[in-house]
Amino acid sequence: MGATGGLTKVGPMRTDSSSGTLPAREHLPAAAAGTPVLDVVIPVYNEEKDLQPCVLRLHEHLKRTFPYAFRITVADNASTDTTPLVAARLAAELPEVRSFRLEQKGRGRALRTVWSASDAPILAYMDVDLSTDLNALLPLVAPLISGHSDLAIGSRLARSSRVVRGAKREFISRTYNLILRGSLQARFTDAQCGFKAIRRDVAQILLPLIEDTGWFFDTEMLVLAERAGLRIHEVPVDWVDDPDSTVHIVKTATDDLKGVLRVGKALATGSLPLDRLARPFGDDPRDRDIKDVPKGLARQLVGFCVVGGMSTLFYLVLYSAFRGFAGSQIANALALLVSAVANTAANRRLTFGVRGRGGAVRHQAQGLVVFGIGLALTSGSLAALNAATSDPGHSTELAVLIAANLAATVLRFLLFRAWVFPDETDEPASPSTVVASHLPNSPVYQAYTTGPYANASHSNASHSNASHNNASHNNVNNANASYGNSPYPTDQFRAGDVADRTWGDPTTRLQPVRPHDSQDPRNPR
Repeated sequence: MGATGGLTKVGPMRTDSSSGTLPAREHLPAAAAGTPVLDVVIPVYNEEKDLQPCVLRLHEHLKRTFPYAFRITVADNASTDTTPLVAARLAAELPEVRSFRLEQKGRGRALRTVWSASDAPILAYMDVDLSTDLNALLPLVAPLISGHSDLAIGSRLARSSRVVRGAKREFISRTYNLILRGSLQARFTDAQCGFKAIRRDVAQILLPLIEDTGWFFDTEMLVLAERAGLRIHEVPVDWVDDPDSTVHIVKTATDDLKGVLRVGKALATGSLPLDRLARPFGDDPRDRDIKDVPKGLARQLVGFCVVGGMSTLFYLVLYSAFRGFAGSQIANALALLVSAVANTAANRRLTFGVRGRGGAVRHQAQGLVVFGIGLALTSGSLAALNAATSDPGHSTELAVLIAANLAATVLRFLLFRAWVFPDETDEPASPSTVVASHLPNSPVYQAYTTGPYANASHSNASHSNASHNNASHNNVNNANASYGNSPYPTDQFRAGDVADRTWGDPTTRLQPVRPHDSQDPRNPR
């Protein structure tokens, strides 16, 4: 048996900036529609002892407390013991349990593959040791079901969390999250807790942007979601450390640091099309019209003042440096040129919320025109000072330039707002705006029945023996050869075609949306 949703084509990290939107957040309907609302994935590797008690405990808890239909999916990461046999037996005995067999290791690969194949609107995962108290599961997914949030994570570092673990793991966890805060400006508190959930409509767009297939998958997902302006809900959890954990701390920490560097570089260069994850304009209450107040003016003023203050300091440092080998006019022109380029880039991203590389050259060109106006203003001030006194002191020059720069800053804001980054929310939406879809009548869903995964059928009898014989041949040693003749059905396919992005077109299939469903492409969310 297996998941019934279509498979998303997962490609390498995208570098284009084509516009696209997520649908507006909506509360899922309360009536049962046949499809499970929640799909909980348990990635496992050689967990033959812990898997059955974990699944039985989770199944009993969901049956007793969860008010919606649910599914538990065991994602076997190329186990070499009898874990696949245990997973298949559970899937045969419990109708809410499914089993997937992947021929390659990697927790991130397992999550991306199974989440891409799932038809449930809410996707979650938890570690097989169930270190997290299951009473936090409903609070975890409730904000996603209601449409309030896009992702949800359990946090062991929240003030009200109750955690039992050794000093070594506590130190490593807090240090890693401090690194994320300092290097990637992450605001979530716990990136590594194995207790997370995401809305499927978000996952359809976000998963193709994630490169990692191992333990850094969680962090990369959260950083990209946060940078795109998605709402991440945090749930304080009760958590007890598993003393028998097989995680290799040193290797995992090294891979995580490499991932931090890679993602930081991608964010710094603007190579990630995070605008694909923006919600439609109007989904945020801050989009609403307020009488006599232009949209976003207060936020833009604050952002512009911060950027302007930093730019002024940067300019003064540059001017002082250039003044050591050049005259006042040349030093002023050079300092203003360099700071203007940096100022335009910072305001583009931070003040006016423009992401991606689209229009960047045009914006810089317009910024240089604004720079020319500022240059004329500051140069004129210096000329007037030199006309008033033949040998003005350095401090006097700086005072005049500060006043001139303040005037130029006000003028720069007005020009940026009205000309360089105008408010275009009233313009008609482009008919080419797209979103991904896994609805039954969408191209993605229909392609699932004809693509390379068509053999991973949702019918048990048609392929159970063949899939298990193949798994036995490739991954189970002679001691477990009986697994190949198991009567229990398990979906088996090679994860590489999806997770390693070798299946045809490397992009998610897209379908047009109605013009009124699209958004302002500059919307900072």
